[in-house]
Amino acid sequence: MVKDCYICSAKKDKQSFTMGAKIVYKSYNQNDSLLFPPTLGDLIPDSHPVRTVSAVIDRLDITGIESTYKGGGTSSFHPRMLLKVIVYSYMCNIYSGRRMERLLRENVNYMWLSGMSRPDFRTINRFRSERLSDGRFDEVFRQVVELLNGEGLVSLKVQYIDGTKIESVANRYTFVWKGSVEKNKSKLEAKVNAVLRRAEEVLAMEDAECADEEPRVEGLPERTARILKRMDEQGLSDRKLRRSVEKVKDESIPKLEEYDSHLETLGERNSYSKTDRDATFMRMKEDAMRNGQTKPGYNVQISTENQFITNYGIYWRPTDWGTLIPFLDSFKEKYGKQSEEVVADSGYGNEQNYAYMEGEGMEAYVKYPMFHAEMKRKYVKNAFLPQNMYYNAERDFYVCPMGQHLERCGTRTSVSDLGYRSVLSVYRALNCTGCPLRGNCYKSKSDRRTIEVNHRANFFKRQARELLTSERGLTHRSARPVEPEAVFGDIKSNHGFKRFRLKSNRKVKVEFGLVALAHNLRKYSALLSGRTAAQSPAFATALVAWAAI
Repeated sequence: MVKDCYICSAKKDKQSFTMGAKIVYKSYNQNDSLLFPPTLGDLIPDSHPVRTVSAVIDRLDITGIESTYKGGGTSSFHPRMLLKVIVYSYMCNIYSGRRMERLLRENVNYMWLSGMSRPDFRTINRFRSERLSDGRFDEVFRQVVELLNGEGLVSLKVQYIDGTKIESVANRYTFVWKGSVEKNKSKLEAKVNAVLRRAEEVLAMEDAECADEEPRVEGLPERTARILKRMDEQGLSDRKLRRSVEKVKDESIPKLEEYDSHLETLGERNSYSKTDRDATFMRMKEDAMRNGQTKPGYNVQISTENQFITNYGIYWRPTDWGTLIPFLDSFKEKYGKQSEEVVADSGYGNEQNYAYMEGEGMEAYVKYPMFHAEMKRKYVKNAFLPQNMYYNAERDFYVCPMGQHLERCGTRTSVSDLGYRSVLSVYRALNCTGCPLRGNCYKSKSDRRTIEVNHRANFFKRQARELLTSERGLTHRSARPVEPEAVFGDIKSNHGFKRFRLKSNRKVKVEFGLVALAHNLRKYSALLSGRTAAQSPAFATALVAWAAI
């Protein structure tokens, strides 16, 4: 009884304490007006990335973009403001013009960045796709990289190069294949030729030379019209033949012209998309079904240093080796000089690329396809490989494991897809009949072995192997996977850029340029915010300088 009374008393005391306490809330009034309203800048922290974007772009020369405005008429939104808004949006993983328009009305960072200007999505998209194209954004990107160079973040002396394939916005099933077009065109031309020849034979046309002439697309309309006119004049009774000729006029000739248009668009490519004519069908790594399905896309190449993107390029070739030379040329054109070193994987290692880099005075830390295989014991111990045979350079012959000489018997020229000519020396043994090692040496039915050697390519491979196995080369080889590959991983996985939203090469180049610039400014802003200031006092000094801008 006493215990129960004690519990009841405690509950009453607790209840009375709770009922007696007064709850106090902070002031809340949505319609409250301020006598001295703060500026929008007061609402943004000093270390916020939006301030970095504004400060960097304010330092850029955008006369190239300003030259696209003709003047006259109504006032235009300032190009520097639009550039800031778009770049900051890409930093925040926002790629839609409609969403940018909405945030300009709702987000305080956008309001401050735009100065309360509110361009609509059409203005934003037009500025992005038209006014930044034709190399104008390349100049903006170059200036930012030069600023990073001035801060000591990049030296422009080394390029870590890699590529990836990014899907186009084009429909996946609007492909045109060069092989199919050429095959169908050839069949249709043969069919048309047969119909017209038969009609000419029936009409017994006087111009025999014209009847024997092979049909051409340019002359088919005139030839067909002449045959139909002749049919009308003679009153030909063969209605089936006349219908065939009319079908040639109404269906076959337009189809042949369509095939010619396809081939003109294709050029050197093997395929293109009807909804994005600059996109080529490629095999993507992001193939969820793993069935090797090709998709329209672009081969994106970048060079990095300290994980900053220093150069980028958009190419239609699915393979990387054919993009290296134009990519290095674009670097030289952009900065007025070449880098001293190039680091890349085996997808770029061939004779043409090695020769170019040697001519430019660049050290090529570039693997060739057989680099890792040549390091294995199985390869080194194989005495039958031409690379492991003794070569007498003075007398120009090889010696097989049995001691027989393989004398030079001629040369052969090989031409690559890019038109590069390689010279291969041909060596042949005198007689391999009865050799006890013949089964291990070669599998051809010939009674003597023949080998082909590209001495110039082997020279470049030896140079590359010496560089890659040096102390400097080992450092580059360990850094390469965390340079461009990590950058691509960050762009695709962390920031969700896995597909282009614009069409055509010129617009796609601008779009990825914005992605590259956003990546650089995002990384630079993180450095300025003090996350790594303890490791480098220079960043703390830079932060003070930029805060004063």
